[in-house]
Amino acid sequence: MSETATENSIYVSDKAKAKVKQLMEEAGVTGDESYFLRVGVVGGGCSGLSYKLDFDNEIKPMDQVFEDNGVKVVTDLKSFLYLVNTELDFSDGLNGKGFYFNNPNASRSCGCGESFAV
Repeated sequence: MSETATENSIYVSDKAKAKVKQLMEEAGVTGDESYFLRVGVVGGGCSGLSYKLDFDNEIKPMDQVFEDNGVKVVTDLKSFLYLVNTELDFSDGLNGKGFYFNNPNASRSCGCGESFAV
């Protein structure tokens, strides 16, 4: 696999990677290679669309599969249209908001960083 970033992907920051690994450990799925991080976009939130994160081990026929920074990320095709070239990040500072997405496709996002519009 190439070390250079590829276009049309979903990226994972170092802080997000560390938190995902920690949460996978807590969920007891660390050693199971079939588990991955599923990201998605669902209707709702104050800006119209919200992000969804979960662990999953079932790849569906139209899923898009990516691996960045050692984290396997899977999303459905519809969500991927909103998430192209988005970076998953994590903030744990005093006013940190947990996981958040740096989404270049969002025309606006809410203050909490959990919903957006295109």
